[in-house]
Amino acid sequence: MRGSALIAGLALAGGLTATAPAVAAEQAELTAPTLTGQYDVGTTDLHLVDPSRPDPWKPERRRELMVTVTYPADRFAGGPRAPWVTPGMSTVIDQALASEDFLDLPAGSIDWASAKRRAKTGVPVAHGAPKSVALFSPGFGYPREMYTAIVDDLASRGYVVVSLSHTYESLAVDFPGGRLELAVSEADDSELKKAIDARVADSRFVLDQLTEITQGKNPDAGKRPLPRGLGRSLDLSRVGAYGHSSGGFTAGETMVHDRRVDAGINLDGAMATAIGYPPGNPYVPGEVTKRGLDRPFLLMGAVGIDANGKPLEHTHRNPEFDRSWADFWASQRGWKRDLLLRGGSTHLAYSDLQSIVPQLGARVAPEKREAVIGTIDPRRSLAAQRDYIGAFFDLHLRGRDRHLFDGESPGYPDIDFID
Repeated sequence: MRGSALIAGLALAGGLTATAPAVAAEQAELTAPTLTGQYDVGTTDLHLVDPSRPDPWKPERRRELMVTVTYPADRFAGGPRAPWVTPGMSTVIDQALASEDFLDLPAGSIDWASAKRRAKTGVPVAHGAPKSVALFSPGFGYPREMYTAIVDDLASRGYVVVSLSHTYESLAVDFPGGRLELAVSEADDSELKKAIDARVADSRFVLDQLTEITQGKNPDAGKRPLPRGLGRSLDLSRVGAYGHSSGGFTAGETMVHDRRVDAGINLDGAMATAIGYPPGNPYVPGEVTKRGLDRPFLLMGAVGIDANGKPLEHTHRNPEFDRSWADFWASQRGWKRDLLLRGGSTHLAYSDLQSIVPQLGARVAPEKREAVIGTIDPRRSLAAQRDYIGAFFDLHLRGRDRHLFDGESPGYPDIDFID
């Protein structure tokens, strides 16, 4: 399901600009969820330029990306906490959240200036053995900044997590110097094949740049200093990929084309560039859907509603809505599990909105809150996501079995095992 394309669609339809909104009289202060792993966490951004590839949407330019590297940090090093979003990104996110078709939140309702991630900037990497690497790709149109809860937490469990924003498809990407590149792609099936191909190429390019870092090179376009110890911390023999919505599809498609990725997770993403819904429309499954994989892959779904407002007990196990998961399941040769986040979840329960919206209180109408993040208990939802993501990568990248995949557990009442 591509519900996370909603923000990009709203932004494009509404004529998104980079103009700062008026500040509401009372701004909500956000607190990032506490991390659950054993490590402190550091973070840095990289500006990467691929000299060999024209940008799919602006072919007169070379493809350029912003990625965030989040890593286990030296616990004895102090540093300031990283901003949740930059000033430029806060402006465009505010405008998207203000849409009456989304949260209908008065512009300027969130005090983004004070909102901090749990990760720190300017701190060296933790000492010890190199760490497994996980690539994270957001939903279609969604910026990487809206997934800090499941990115920072995985890093606190001992992983180096590299999250991507896909330029000209993401709502906006903030480059060094405050240059803001807004989305130009349309949130429809005609653009999705181009977007998925670009995402796969982006992911493979980022893996190449990480290899350069292990060789002592600095691929940042501005040659900004890398965190001390980053190169030695990257174990590129153990690489995972995960993502939400189209980001989960991206993880699978990247694995088809690049054997450097050993295991992947799809968080509620259709695995087709056209899902055949409404009936009569084309169904165009992805290569991963048709061919499957010989490596481990986890599906995690959600409940939702279709275009007619009809409830869906599982967004991707209803053949009238999307048959890509069933087709992938039949083709998948490696380890596989299909889990459902039940309890009144929604597609966007896998994003930071799961923790942001409850902190907005009465600023968000109850029906808007339910439509965006559902009725599931937000803390239980986030705890389950973090634990199952961590347990999957522990099992398949580290060989540590926490037995969460043996069967349903009373400790996670919102997780159903479908297959």
